[in-house]
Amino acid sequence: MKKPTLGNPQNTIAVLQKYHFNFQKKYGQNFLIDTHVLDKIIASAQITEEDMVLEIGPGIGTMTQYLACAAGKVVAIEVDSALIPVLEDTLEGFDNVEIIHADVLKVDLTRLVEEKNAGRPIKVVANLPYYITTPIIMGLFEKHVPIESITVMVQKEVAERMQTGPGTKDYGALSLAVQYYAKPYIVANVPPNCFMPRPKVGSAVIRLTRHDRPLVQVEDESLLFRIIRASFNQRRKTLVNGLKNSAELDFDKDVLEQAVAALGRGESVRGETLSLEEFALLSNYLSRISEGKAGNESYS
Repeated sequence: MKKPTLGNPQNTIAVLQKYHFNFQKKYGQNFLIDTHVLDKIIASAQITEEDMVLEIGPGIGTMTQYLACAAGKVVAIEVDSALIPVLEDTLEGFDNVEIIHADVLKVDLTRLVEEKNAGRPIKVVANLPYYITTPIIMGLFEKHVPIESITVMVQKEVAERMQTGPGTKDYGALSLAVQYYAKPYIVANVPPNCFMPRPKVGSAVIRLTRHDRPLVQVEDESLLFRIIRASFNQRRKTLVNGLKNSAELDFDKDVLEQAVAALGRGESVRGETLSLEEFALLSNYLSRISEGKAGNESYS
């Protein structure tokens, strides 16, 4: 197996010049040029020779080289056609890497894992384009792709949002959705000078370790997330009004008042103060009302 040659500015510049590569703003391209950060990502992802790793947006193959040295197999999905010949060059000799030219949001990843890893859980590692961070991560979770963990470089404030709890300004639908599926842990903060070109914001590496089963049990997962989204779409409104005004929900106001009252938090409570457990209770209560099973009970 070859050793990684990318990860420092000189080699990155040489590859970019060789291929006359122009950064595409629409793809949010910022390539890592710090070997210490790369080592930290690989270590925190806890990759072994038993693992298949899915890398999203490999760029010129910098992290891919590091992944190839640690993992049994690496499948890298790249949307930019201009980078495919670059990757074929920089990953030559790394025999356990497969490059797929595609938009990851349009790939059936469950089928991919079935074909490439016999359906066994994989590890996802990526330096994600900031503009599609949330759709990618939530797509992996909501479509129940077999995943053990996701270790990704994201915008610092997005990483903080994933990890935070009730009552903070960063707490929102993303916090709850991530924490429903996984345990988030911020591995490291990464300054702009670790990238080429430099982004205008700070970054962070976050590892999301998937729960064996969700922390809370809900009767209707779809309803839970519709309630969560409705609660944060209009943060300044009370929880009841936020739910009542949502186009995704169809409950009478008196039913919503009854459900929120059963939480024991008072009618003026806002969604941003509720924990994941309380959202699950609220969801299950409204689910039972929909099915005609709920009376005047409070949550137990």
